[in-house]
Amino acid sequence: MQQLTASNLVREINRLNKDNVYNYLDPSNPGLIKIERVQLPEGPIIIKRWKPESGETELTGKTASISKEQIWRLANALVPDQPINVDRLFAGSYNTRSVLEALLVHTPQFSYCYPGRIQMTGGNPTIKHGHKHIIWTPDDTHSLGVTRLVDTDIVISEAASVDTYDALKIIDPSGIGEITGIDADIKRTHALMQIALYNIGKQLDYRTWVAQNDKGIIYNGKRIIEYEGIIHSLKNEPLLKSHADAIKAALLIDCIWFKNGKLMPAVIEVEHSTGVTSGLSRMKNFQDLFPPFPTSYIIVAPDEDRAKVIQEANKVQFKSLNTKYLPYSAVNELYSLCKRRNIKGINQEFLDSFMEQVVAA
Repeated sequence: MQQLTASNLVREINRLNKDNVYNYLDPSNPGLIKIERVQLPEGPIIIKRWKPESGETELTGKTASISKEQIWRLANALVPDQPINVDRLFAGSYNTRSVLEALLVHTPQFSYCYPGRIQMTGGNPTIKHGHKHIIWTPDDTHSLGVTRLVDTDIVISEAASVDTYDALKIIDPSGIGEITGIDADIKRTHALMQIALYNIGKQLDYRTWVAQNDKGIIYNGKRIIEYEGIIHSLKNEPLLKSHADAIKAALLIDCIWFKNGKLMPAVIEVEHSTGVTSGLSRMKNFQDLFPPFPTSYIIVAPDEDRAKVIQEANKVQFKSLNTKYLPYSAVNELYSLCKRRNIKGINQEFLDSFMEQVVAA
C-alpha cells in the first residue's frame, strides 16, 4: 500500500501559485487564504488568511503556520481512495486544519467527497448523507489549482470511527478554568496521548498512573482521576510502596502501567514540546531509585521526531533505559485496534511490534 510522508504533502502544496487566493472547502466559510512561504521538505507552511465580509483585507489579514507535526499527522492517516474527515482526525485541535485541507484539495491528487454514513436508530441501521471528507486518489488526478468533488459509494460507520478524544478539556490546576491560547494545542495533544494510553492499558487489564500534574484532564465530563483503572496514589501500589524515593521520582512521569500488583509493563513519557531529554531524565531518575525490575521504558513522540529520539536515547547517561520509541501514529493505530476489535490476551511481544528499539547494542 502506498504511504505518504509530510514531504509529499508539502511538495504538492508548494506547487500551488503563491500569487493566487484560495477559498476554504466549506462553503459556509467566506474567508480567503494565501500562501506566504513553504519551508521544504516537511514544513512549516506559512499562510495569511482574512475575511472580506468582516472588513479584513490581505494587508490586515492574520499570518498563521501549518506545523510540520500537523502535516505529518495527516500524511500518516491518508490511504489511497479512502475518505478522511480532517476535523475528526485532528480532534478539533490545530486552528489551521481547515487551511491545510483547503490547500491540499487544490492539488491534483486530492479531491473531496461526501461518503454516506450509517446511523443506528433503535438498533436499525439507515444510511444518511455524510459529512465532508477529503480523499487521496493518486491514480485519478485533476488540474492544479482547482478543487474537485467526487462521487463515492463508500459508506462510513461514524459510530465506529468516533474519536475518543472529542470530549477532552484541559483545566488549569489553579482552578481558573479551561486552558486556551498559544499553549492549548500543545497541552491538548499531550493529553490526547495520555487518554489513548489509558484506554489501551485498560483494554489490556493494566492499571494506569497518570502524572500528578495532569489530573486536570477532563474527559467526557469527568476528571481523569475518576475513571476506572486510574491509580490515585502510588503509595498504595505494592511494587512501589516500600520505595519512597522512587515514588517521588515517578509522580511526574506521564504514564506508568501496572498489572496484578506484581508487574510494571511500561514506564512511558509523552514528548510533544518539552524535548526528549526531559522525559528520558525523569525515567532515568526513577530507574536509579527503584531496584532492578523488568519493564519497558518508552518515549511516545511525534513521527517526525524519530531522529531526535534515537539521538537522545543513545546518549551515555540514558543507555541503561534501553529506550523504545512509540510514534504518535502507532499509538493511534493501537488505540483504534483496541476499540474496534476489543482485543484480549495481548502479550508484550505484540505490544513491542508497535514500537522501535532505538538504543544501539
